Amino acid sequence: MFGPLMINTWIAATAVAVIAGMTGFFAVLRGSTFAAHAIPNGAFAGAAGASLLGLNPFAGLAVFSLAGALGIAGLSRRARSDVATALTFVMMLGIGALFVSWSTGYAQEAYSLLFGEVFGISADQVRPILVLGALSVAAIGVMFRPLMFSSVLPEIAEARGVRARRMELAFLLIMALATSMTVPVVGALLMFSLMIGPAAAARSVTARPALAMTLSVAIALVTVWAAIAISYRSDWPLGFFVGVIGAGFFLLGRAYAAIARSARTAAARPAA
Repeated sequence: MFGPLMINTWIAATAVAVIAGMTGFFAVLRGSTFAAHAIPNGAFAGAAGASLLGLNPFAGLAVFSLAGALGIAGLSRRARSDVATALTFVMMLGIGALFVSWSTGYAQEAYSLLFGEVFGISADQVRPILVLGALSVAAIGVMFRPLMFSSVLPEIAEARGVRARRMELAFLLIMALATSMTVPVVGALLMFSLMIGPAAAARSVTARPALAMTLSVAIALVTVWAAIAISYRSDWPLGFFVGVIGAGFFLLGRAYAAIARSARTAAARPAA
């Protein structure tokens, strides 16, 4: 499990978990979980189109992820955010279905992109993951304060000169970068679980932004590392364990929040 052939697996999975935890924190905070689901799943169409043309699926993922982010941001100017996200998602899925119908012998690659294929990952695949991951982390670091301000207090942030639409577009583009690097590892369908489960669990435990983001990254790391170890030993799909462990952490976080709330209520109740 820790032999030379698995080194790239651990490196790629670690990078994916870090960016998923950071991006997911803001997705949960901003109520953009639908976009976090739509962009990676819609980007599958880009991978299908790239494979049909004999190109690197990674390039197709990147192009369609960015197109999805721009589509959501553009349509949001004319419609509600959830409606704009749904319309963009449906269009991308439709295009993906068309590309798949034109392709032959695409089943195995489609399965890998939908559910992940982290074992046996090559050094050539690790490099773009690390580059896009570093760009995503750097962008979040630069935007952290205004993005946090517009997420928590949007009206006040707007009055202070932080443009909400610009922040939304910038965050969607970061999510598109994150999608491009993570889909080949954990898959389009399971990326939503890795991005949202740890972040939602962390938000249930603490309301302090820096601590919540750190905890989100830590939970995402544990989720991916545990999923790899169990999948390696059991020969069951990695995506299954990512989804189950991520959901488990979310339920534990909600249980902790409920217990803490009950304890505070009991402590505040006047003695008889």
